Amino acid sequence: MSFSKIELRDLAICWMSLGFCFSLQYLIPNRGIPYLLSFEKFAVNFGVALIGIGTGFVCHELAHKGVAQRCGYHAEFRMWKMGLAIAVASALLSFGRFLFFAPGAVYTSTYKTPDPTEEGLISAAGPLTNIALAGLFYLLAIGTGYADIWSMVGNFGFQVNLWLAAFNLIPFPPLDGVKILRWNKAAWLALAVLSWGLLALLMLGVIK
Repeated sequence: MSFSKIELRDLAICWMSLGFCFSLQYLIPNRGIPYLLSFEKFAVNFGVALIGIGTGFVCHELAHKGVAQRCGYHAEFRMWKMGLAIAVASALLSFGRFLFFAPGAVYTSTYKTPDPTEEGLISAAGPLTNIALAGLFYLLAIGTGYADIWSMVGNFGFQVNLWLAAFNLIPFPPLDGVKILRWNKAAWLALAVLSWGLLALLMLGVIK
């Protein structure tokens, strides 16, 4: 898999920015917590967020890119400046409690006529990667007994990957769900039921 300098730059900017957005809430002192302690919590959670975002967001995009290249497409990630600005602004305005998450995407081009099956496989690669990573992070969380920094990594990685998979499977342009549904309704249904079902169990507190 090859990368251009611009692509690596855009991935790094989005990765670091989203890590900041997800950990911003810990930078703000509250309930009498001293600023220094808040900064320490921010630093720890920034590191945790970078690991979770590094796998959730970056691997999602790299999965799209890898499958696209195998199908004979030219594929590169490009930062969406407006989307990234909205993500940072939404995090700042909500003190890190709400985040609009659309910093960029992998763009493909080819000299041949786009094939619906290939487009479906390229689109499915992202959410499928997130579902697989969510499972691995969950095993890390329960394996460490929810007792140390790695349990934080496991919990955050599990949740962010599950949310990414569920969100991207919504069949609404330009999300992945549209092309997956167009390609294979059964494949879309299986991925949607799995990710949305697990997300519902997470929100109901059945799984933690």
